[in-house]
Amino acid sequence: MSGAGIRVVVVDDHPVFRLGMMSLLATLPGLQVVGQAADSASARALVDDTVDVVLMDLDLGGESGIDLTRELVRAHPGLAVLVVTMSEADESVAAAVRVGARGYLLKDATPDAVERGIRAVASGEMIMGPRVAARAMAHLVGGRTAVRVPFPELTAREREVLDLLARGYDNAVISRRLVLSPKTVRNHVATILAKLSLSDRAAAIVRAREEGLGVDHS
Repeated sequence: MSGAGIRVVVVDDHPVFRLGMMSLLATLPGLQVVGQAADSASARALVDDTVDVVLMDLDLGGESGIDLTRELVRAHPGLAVLVVTMSEADESVAAAVRVGARGYLLKDATPDAVERGIRAVASGEMIMGPRVAARAMAHLVGGRTAVRVPFPELTAREREVLDLLARGYDNAVISRRLVLSPKTVRNHVATILAKLSLSDRAAAIVRAREEGLGVDHS
């Protein structure tokens, strides 16, 4: 940590959230925002060994914040990644921690919680938002057998897209149901095909249904 305080980079593909977060951090003593990125390539170019904390969204418009976290932590061992995202899914939390994230907050966290999270991970602590921590504790105390997650190599958002794909929906419908742009849906589909080594949408539908996706369990 430099004499200028905690040096922070914000990585999020939503400009309103990203700029709002930067405005908040600019008001906090001892914190210095040194950059912002909307995608993986920009983040790689910004983050170096002088950066203390990266605030990381998990869904970067078709790119994976999990993969980027793994890459940045490996390249910069002193870096602390604090995930700030919409997903409170157990598998997303577990994946983030496995690749080296030191904290996990939801995007509805209060400004005080964000500040506490940044200062905590910068000092080497692990921190989770209250809802995330409560779910983790319930899982441990309840002693439940872990539920097998289909396609663990996919992000939670990619599994949502694949599930809707397996239901026979086209990109336009998936876009409306998940409130995503058509381009983002196309990027997700392309990433899913690449990660699962599938040739086309038809093959993805077959694989997804084999794993139980695309089925109405109600």
